[in-house]
Amino acid sequence: MAGYLFRGCAAVIADDGSGARVLRNADVLTEGPIIRAIGPGLSEGPLPDGTKIRDAAGWFIYPGLVNTHHHFFQCFVRNRADLDWTKLSVIEWLDRIYPIFSRLTEDCFYHSSVTAMAELIKHGCTTAFDHQYCFPRHAGKRLIDRQFEAAELLGMRFHAGRGGNTLPKSEGSTIPDEMLETTDEFIADCERLIDTYHDASPLSMRQVVVAPCQPVNCYRETFVESAALARDRGVFLHTHVGEGESPVIMARHGMRTVDYCEGMGFAGPDTFYAHCWELNHGELGKLAASGTGVSHCPEPVYLVGAEITDIPAMSALGVRVGLGCDGAASNDNSNLMHCVHSAYMLQCLVASTRSQPVPPPSDFLDYGTKGGASLLGRGDLGRLAPGMAADLFAIDTRRMDYVGTRHDPLSLLAKLGVGMPTDMTMINGRVVWADGQFPGLDEARMFAEAETALTKIET
Repeated sequence: MAGYLFRGCAAVIADDGSGARVLRNADVLTEGPIIRAIGPGLSEGPLPDGTKIRDAAGWFIYPGLVNTHHHFFQCFVRNRADLDWTKLSVIEWLDRIYPIFSRLTEDCFYHSSVTAMAELIKHGCTTAFDHQYCFPRHAGKRLIDRQFEAAELLGMRFHAGRGGNTLPKSEGSTIPDEMLETTDEFIADCERLIDTYHDASPLSMRQVVVAPCQPVNCYRETFVESAALARDRGVFLHTHVGEGESPVIMARHGMRTVDYCEGMGFAGPDTFYAHCWELNHGELGKLAASGTGVSHCPEPVYLVGAEITDIPAMSALGVRVGLGCDGAASNDNSNLMHCVHSAYMLQCLVASTRSQPVPPPSDFLDYGTKGGASLLGRGDLGRLAPGMAADLFAIDTRRMDYVGTRHDPLSLLAKLGVGMPTDMTMINGRVVWADGQFPGLDEARMFAEAETALTKIET
């Protein structure tokens, strides 16, 4: 199988399983979908037939980022003054935004997925989990099918979170009736998607996660049956936890959300929650004990978090942590690389108020790579080493932006913040973004098609 030799990289962030380290003036050899070798002088020896050689002088090569929470369908509500969090209460905001979501068409879900994945890829993300919980009745059930279609177009490694909402607004949820499903409908479609798309083999490009939206918007039976299905079929579980809903769960069920989820079996090494900014120390300890992971979405904290997620406490307790962009309802970009920077800076902001020190900047790179792979159960992703997936991105540091920074590649993303697209992104051994283009795709056409689909929604 043909591959690539990236020759003379200024730095490679390699990790054989004992921790990330920087290799200077090294080569990276890929073969098919895997990394074959990393080290100096690889170009001087025999190479597999068909290997393409690229001069990588000045390049820092990083493991591909792993996004563990998003809502692709929300891309069309970005940068809207009428949905400005600073001018609306949460209830006012929900009352405005959910009716818009309920009007989405099947084509909107496809084009918003292309939009989000394209932006993710441009900024070094190679594996994306999306929490798709919006199923307007008129749009049908093939919305995640269209997301897999979008992922195939762009070459994205995709984990689809089949979300859903089952509790009516009349019983306390925030969901319009047009977006409700029964538990039986939800579970049946999860089964269909697992049967059709889920691939548990190494280097899999398609997986399915059972992901009821959140406890406040679903019946208890929805979560109980989700956990039973996931364990029976060997897939992972996901939901929103700890973003201000615990008082509601307490009023309904006499306990906070973490205990409620644990009581339903919705916790464990095969489960990860989004957000968790409101959890207390005891609840974080329960996550550590059960092996439940956390997808930390730092940028929504600016808008909707009552407090900053206690990453130092999670780290000290041994909670598994990954990073997520979250949807455009609370983060107007799909740039996970920027989230690495935001996550670090937010912790620095409140460092004096915490009992544990801020983890070093390099740990935030780990959260965005190995941490995310761990949440998704992917031992084949998240680090650069022979035999691992050839998922990586390159930054050419021979620019004024990087003067004075190149001595510490491990801390670069967290401390500096990289705003521009990568020079190259590779997924499963395939170059999917390079030199400002998606090879083989017409970005202008993708843009025009997405804009056309999204402007058809009456707002």
